[in-house]
This record gives sequence, structure tokens and C-alpha cells, in this order.
Amino acid sequence: MQKTISLSLVMGLLVAATAWGGEATYRKDIKPIFDAKCAGCHGVDAAPEYYAFKAEKEKWLAKGQGMRMDTYSHLVFYTAWPDTGALMRRLDDGKNSKDAKPGNMYRHLGATEEERQRNLAVFKAWVGVWNLKRWPDITKEELNAITVTY
Repeated sequence: MQKTISLSLVMGLLVAATAWGGEATYRKDIKPIFDAKCAGCHGVDAAPEYYAFKAEKEKWLAKGQGMRMDTYSHLVFYTAWPDTGALMRRLDDGKNSKDAKPGNMYRHLGATEEERQRNLAVFKAWVGVWNLKRWPDITKEELNAITVTY
């Protein structure tokens, strides 16, 4: 119980710190996390573009590689449209899903639960409205609430 309260307090402070420090942006907040935690499998030297990945998905997965996501425009593709909500579904800690299972990339957000939660809070602040819906199930209002500031 105490650990849950402590973790909740830390998360609240992190979200508040992000708010006090200004709006979360790709350049200031997301890119450093991406470079440290994601680029090894999703960077320009490691991953194919979306359609090349889809064409040979099993080959890339066998290599432990995903789709390229190392630029702002790539992340918008997986957040807002056309692959709406993909980033959120993969990074989610399970608290927003029906089955309460974390997304398959959540574990890569950090070495500890505290680090994962801290980095997830930054991604959530950047996205604006954390929504796991896919296109076309997302409403226009929900789509417009995604901020993803450069």
C-alpha cells in the first residue's frame, strides 16, 4: 500500500513538474527518451519504414526490430493518423486497457517501474489525450485533442 501511495505521489509530482516546465514537446522531452530507449530498434539504422516492415513483418520481428519511428513525423504517424493510437497502445502501462495488460513496448521505457512510469508520464503529457482507439473508431473530438507539439 505504501509503495502504491509513494508511486502515485511521485507520478503526480512528475506530471506537475512537466506542467510547470511548460508544454511537453518532441524536441525537448520526447526525442531524448526515444534516443535513449527506442532508437536501437526503431531508429534509422535499425528499422524499415512502415510499409516495408508490413511487407516482411515476420522477417523484421525475427530480427527483433520494429518500424522506423525516429523522427517527429514518424511518431505523429503512429499517434494521430494514419496508424491512430499505435504509439499509445504499445507504450501503455495497462491501466487504460480492458485486459489491464501493458503494451508490448512499455517494458522498454525504463529499467525500473519508476523510470517506466516517469517516461510514460512524459509521453502522456506530449500526446495530450492518451487514447488507445484505432482509426476509424476514434472520434473527431478525440483526434483533435491529440497535441504532439514539435
